[in-house]
This record gives sequence, structure tokens and C-alpha cells, in this order.
Amino acid sequence: MDVIAKARELGALLQQDERYLKLMEAQKANEADDALNELIARIQLVQMSFQHEAAKEDKNEQKLEAYDKEFGEIYTQIMANPNMQAYEAARAEIDKLMQYITGIFALCLQGEDPATCEPEQEHSCGGECSSCGGCH
Repeated sequence: MDVIAKARELGALLQQDERYLKLMEAQKANEADDALNELIARIQLVQMSFQHEAAKEDKNEQKLEAYDKEFGEIYTQIMANPNMQAYEAARAEIDKLMQYITGIFALCLQGEDPATCEPEQEHSCGGECSSCGGCH
């Protein structure tokens, strides 16, 4: 059995998963959102300006602060965009899936039974453990 061939099969299955399809749909929506793309282009220019100024020997701290502030303002606008929010949510789901799959692989490499091993999953409980019991 060729492990690379099986990895390619898994890759094909991932591309059929609804989480992947949602991510691709969200990515297309981002690409079609002119206002979002304008903000992204602006934030990239601010970042380049910041890096250019920071690399100077006689860098202007006030300019750097202004660039940092502008970056933060644009970033807030980008993250408030509904298309970006949908993309970030879809990406988080894919990241969670990939962490889970990687966890299974890691357990298998430690000798665990591939059919039954279960990686620990992160809990997003906010730290209050009295009602959960999910952490070990």
C-alpha cells in the first residue's frame, strides 16, 4: 500500500468535504468584493510604508505610529466585512479539521490504533471548568 497514494486520496476527499466547499465559496465572495479588495490593497500599502520607514537609520517614530494606527483602523474595517467574517469562520473550520487529522496521524506514529485513537480537542469554554469536564 502506497502511503503517498492514500494521502492523495485523502486530499481528494478533503476537497469534497462541505467545510472545504464553504471555504472556497467564501474565498470567491472575497475576491468579488471590490470594497474589501480596496481595503486589502490599502493595508498592504500601509504595511509596506511602515516597513520602509522602519528600515531607515533615521526612522521617524511619529510616522511609524501613524502607520500603525492606520493599519489598525483598516484591519478593523476588513474584519468587519461580512464576506471576510464568513471566510474567517470557514477557514477556522478547515483549520480545526486539519488539526484533528494531524492529531490522528501523530497518535498513529506513536503506535496507537488508527481505527480507535482519538486526539484531544481544544475546548473553547473560556476557562470555566466547573460545568465542563472536557479538559483532561
